[in-house]
Amino acid sequence: MDTNSTDPLDQLDDAVAAAAFRRLVRHLRHRHDAQNIELMGLAGFCRNCLADWIREAGYEGDKPAARELIHGMPMDEWKATRQSPASEEQIAAMEASLAKNQPDLR
Repeated sequence: MDTNSTDPLDQLDDAVAAAAFRRLVRHLRHRHDAQNIELMGLAGFCRNCLADWIREAGYEGDKPAARELIHGMPMDEWKATRQSPASEEQIAAMEASLAKNQPDLR
């Protein structure tokens, strides 16, 4: 908890925030029909972003370990069993969505 911040989100108890984060990750693990490319196109982030963010927050594992933690399986297995090829429209939507992100969220 950051007691110096004026953002109410930073006043949220770390245990509550951690529980919500775990619920989000478990939800995304269950909803593998929500493709990463679609999440990127709509919200500007995906499961891989979450893996990057936990590393930036201090997770000591490497990139493959972080992705496995978020995906619930090794990345190669995820790609083979869950990921569909991206269409040109999905890629364009992702690029437009990423352009809306704040620089510190990229």
